[in-house]
Amino acid sequence: MTLQLAGPLLLVGAGKMGGALLAGWLRHGLDPRSVMVQDPSPPPEAAAMMASHGVRVRPRAELPTAPAVIVLAVKPQLVGDVLPTLAPLLGAETVMLSIAAGRTLANLESFLPPGTAIVRAMPNTPAAIGQGITAACANSEVTPDQARTCDELLEAVGEVIWLGDEQLMDAVTAVSGSGPAYVFFLAECLAEAGQAAGLEPELAARLAQGTIAGAAELLRRADLTPAELRENVTSPKGTTAAALEVLMGKNGLADLLIRAVAAAAKRSRELSS
Repeated sequence: MTLQLAGPLLLVGAGKMGGALLAGWLRHGLDPRSVMVQDPSPPPEAAAMMASHGVRVRPRAELPTAPAVIVLAVKPQLVGDVLPTLAPLLGAETVMLSIAAGRTLANLESFLPPGTAIVRAMPNTPAAIGQGITAACANSEVTPDQARTCDELLEAVGEVIWLGDEQLMDAVTAVSGSGPAYVFFLAECLAEAGQAAGLEPELAARLAQGTIAGAAELLRRADLTPAELRENVTSPKGTTAAALEVLMGKNGLADLLIRAVAAAAKRSRELSS
């Protein structure tokens, strides 16, 4: 896939997620000359990447024509200050693609002229290595061509799922947006359990991290469900079965994750209101 846009792209915010998106676009052949980055102080890694590709970066955007896409990648608390300054840059065909967590379509619309096409997206941190998964939804002003453009931009860092109901975004945030942290915590806990069983800390950490990374890659590549993969590892009355009896018992891992995801979704709803 080679990215080609109908006009310039303005990236507002080159932090971790904005920088990951930009890196993905450049990997997929987007012309650096078509990109303008608005960021008063981009992180060193992002600044070096932009310099090496000749991407223009300014504290305020300076575009000769209206952008085809404005990608809003700032912290949620900055949205109210930033969006009004972007409104004059909007053209009749511009689509606003927001990855500002918790900011609803209605909230974004409140800062922009009536009729602005807006896509709201929730990527996750594996986007940094091109293995992210993003959920997206659009307001009624977004055309099929604009949705396709946003889809291509988001696909540059992983899989994209489109939602017909924006209210699902809170659950999405709780599962995939926050989900990488759950996996990292599992790696921490597994390493600590290994130490408790007698392993040296460094060995326990290597075994835990390698196991989780390998299992995740197997899950991605295999044409099997997670349940089937689990069953393939579990011999009757074996060591894995003994461990799963604990993990799958009452108040086990499934119950904990249900409670954790519910708590994250509740907090997402609070932040969105």
